[in-house]
Amino acid sequence: MDTGQPNQPGMTWLVFALMTVVSWGVYGVFLHTGQMAMGDPVNGRYKAFLFVGIAYFLTAVLAPLVVLMLSGASWQMPVKGMAWSLVAGVVGAIGAFCVLLAFGAKGSPSVVMSIVFAGAPIVNALVILLQHPPAGGLAAIRWPFYVGLVMAAVGGCLVTLYRPGAAPAPKANAAVPAQTGDTITAVAKTAAP
Repeated sequence: MDTGQPNQPGMTWLVFALMTVVSWGVYGVFLHTGQMAMGDPVNGRYKAFLFVGIAYFLTAVLAPLVVLMLSGASWQMPVKGMAWSLVAGVVGAIGAFCVLLAFGAKGSPSVVMSIVFAGAPIVNALVILLQHPPAGGLAAIRWPFYVGLVMAAVGGCLVTLYRPGAAPAPKANAAVPAQTGDTITAVAKTAAP
């Protein structure tokens, strides 16, 4: 997707950013679903995380190897780049594991992921400020930045506190239509108190 012309930014970056939003947006829901589908209330989260690791291997090891081989990339990698990349991978894996631990501690996926996705941009902004302080120091930061941090935190709280409730589970005594096709009898049994 790279045009090889760094002076013409294009919008490809936005497509990939939105793909990340969708991928990470469904991550917690799919992870919790996988954990519950393991059928093991004690170790289901660890089993699910094992398959997350397998998925990471497939997408984060095999796919880049293929791309690097096909593009004829140099295999020379600076130690600093490898070290920071490993740290990033470990931090990402710890975060994924902690999401599972939060689910295991009875955290609702919608609440856990709202906190994660509201809090992560705040942490990101603060770490970037520490790594790359603005010219003029903290006094040079404009007020909308601080408002944005507060809005992210408030937004996460509002989404968590006022999320829509789940639909009630179907009643266990709901009648199934009779094999003979007698739907009037089935409706009458369902309507009965």
